[in-house]
Amino acid sequence: MSIDRTPVEDLSDREAAKELLRLAGLIAHHDRLYYARSAPEVDDAAYDALRLRNQAIEARFPHLKRADSPSDRVGAPIAEGFAKVRHARPMLSLGNAFDAEDVTEFVARVRRFLGLDEEEAVAIIAEPKIDGLSLSLRYENGRLVQAATRGDGAEGEDITANARTLRDIPDQIADAPSLLEVRGEVYMSHAAFARLNERRTAADLPLYVNPRNAASGSLRQLDARITAERELGFFAYSLGEASAPIAETHSGLLTQLQAWGLPVNPLSKICGSVDELLAAYADLQQRRGNLDYDIDGIVYKVDRLDWQERLGQVSRAPRWAIAHKFPAEQAETRLERIDIQVGRTGALTPVARLAPVFVGGVTVTNATLHNEDEIARKDIREGDTVVIQRAGDVIPQVVRVVLEKRPEGSTPYAFPHTCPVCKSEAVRPDGEAIRRCTGGLICSAQAVERLKHFVSRNAFDIEGMGTKRIEELWADHIVRSPADIFRLKDRRADLVQRERWGEQSADNLLAAIDERRTWPLERFIFALGIRQIGQATAKLLARAYGTLDALIAAVTAAQDQDSDAYADLINIDQMGKDVAADLIAFFAEPHNCEVVADLSQFLTLEAPETVQESAISGKTVVFTGTLERMTRAEAKARAESLGAKVAGSVSKKTDYVVVGADAGSKAKKAADLGLATLSEDEWLELIGREGASA
Repeated sequence: MSIDRTPVEDLSDREAAKELLRLAGLIAHHDRLYYARSAPEVDDAAYDALRLRNQAIEARFPHLKRADSPSDRVGAPIAEGFAKVRHARPMLSLGNAFDAEDVTEFVARVRRFLGLDEEEAVAIIAEPKIDGLSLSLRYENGRLVQAATRGDGAEGEDITANARTLRDIPDQIADAPSLLEVRGEVYMSHAAFARLNERRTAADLPLYVNPRNAASGSLRQLDARITAERELGFFAYSLGEASAPIAETHSGLLTQLQAWGLPVNPLSKICGSVDELLAAYADLQQRRGNLDYDIDGIVYKVDRLDWQERLGQVSRAPRWAIAHKFPAEQAETRLERIDIQVGRTGALTPVARLAPVFVGGVTVTNATLHNEDEIARKDIREGDTVVIQRAGDVIPQVVRVVLEKRPEGSTPYAFPHTCPVCKSEAVRPDGEAIRRCTGGLICSAQAVERLKHFVSRNAFDIEGMGTKRIEELWADHIVRSPADIFRLKDRRADLVQRERWGEQSADNLLAAIDERRTWPLERFIFALGIRQIGQATAKLLARAYGTLDALIAAVTAAQDQDSDAYADLINIDQMGKDVAADLIAFFAEPHNCEVVADLSQFLTLEAPETVQESAISGKTVVFTGTLERMTRAEAKARAESLGAKVAGSVSKKTDYVVVGADAGSKAKKAADLGLATLSEDEWLELIGREGASA
């Protein structure tokens, strides 16, 4: 059975973990292409479908959420050549709706979170989703002082000089608060796009494939004079930081932004029901072809700003907004061959190499086929003509084979049972969809992929230590373990003699490595590449144990499943027995312990920071029963924002049990253990006025 087509509710824990691993890699790859290089391989529908499946699996298997989960990040690292800008408030992405059911659930979810009854009206703004580049404008005392791209959501690029060239962006605003951060989208109209490509044709320059890429590339020019020639437009759509309230509603905010001379999209409208939202979607989809700018869907936003504040965010997206995307496209092409790639955990992944085909503004040349079941189920063969769809679980997805165009004499694809790299046996355990190389450390593909993971963006993020350099240094026996990276300073003389290196290149790399000798514990844990230990889980482990020594001691003791250490480990929120088993197995392997010990001698590992200092920072809290002054979801979100750990079960490690109406067994267990129990009012008093008004 193919994991990628298996309904989420039918996945086993092991299958779900493997699917989350695949999705994390795919999404990170496409984030880099879209945000950092302005050169996407896929359209938004295909990308969003990946994120949707990832979110669905995480919702059903919260204990499997990875440290590098796409749910916890937005965008990609900033490009070289621009100064960094730390956003005062993160520039979030949006969750997605793909059909009427998703839109209905979004509105219902808002009601549930806020505890609203069915009679209370919920006004929602429906805005066109502009297909451009997100931009933040910072005004101080009415004057534009900084413009920044989204970047990775936390840090962006300072492109102030370029933004000043846009006619839609005022350099000064009268009667604005002393601090005002306006966010919006930079785009290129169809007419401006045509004129740009006409000029590039005349100059014998490569053409841009679509207005979005042209807008992104134009705004991120190192020479602002080039940006000024590109005829870019801007629509404002929200606020970041502000020193004073602007309005009580989002619609009121848009009106004020327009009064200040910032253009807002004229097609935005207020809706009072799901039916009105869907009608707005249908109307905009019909008008889409007549607009002079690209849109790829519609965004629904709760209108009341105080409700937006209460709803807050989850991971990378706000709870008060969602994007409803337009459908994707299909195309035919020839599947020329199937290659097998070997990952860091030994997984054999088939990749379809396609004859280049242009779909939705980008050229597609390959697709991931996931596993042998996917190939067998669709009877995919080398030489077939296939239909690819730029939406679904694969980017792109091979939807089907065009059988009437199948070449004579074609034979079914035989999936290899040996590793194409080290020739070790490749086995497929019962119940799993992935075949894995058994070579382990003797398989150079696995060893190299583990090193690539170690230096990757969410791990040690070593600038200059990219894929090609890892492969070169591995092949020459210079870097064979993570610790060898930190020994490179002793081999500077060898490095500067290497082809295409030189003194400056070597010194830049060594300086980048030195910057990582002090590093967060959570990112160290993630960098080890332990199966099922993603970014979120690594963060939980770092918060739970505080130091590497404490973590190793606890996990070693947890090998005894009757021990308190094991009970504490699996009681960590979102951990679970399967993840704990992989963690224990990693530290039970002597070689892994040697690698960690060898590496840690070069590093100073920083304990995780508390989310926010408060009366409950670092405390473990359990909610039970029905709360009356806020919903359970709102209470949990508020507690976590104040630095608490919210657990689902009561144990002797629990600090507070908040008891609502009709509390059951958890309240009884708390009493039996002599734990501190609080009423809802006592809880709100403990966390202070902020908690009571959240």
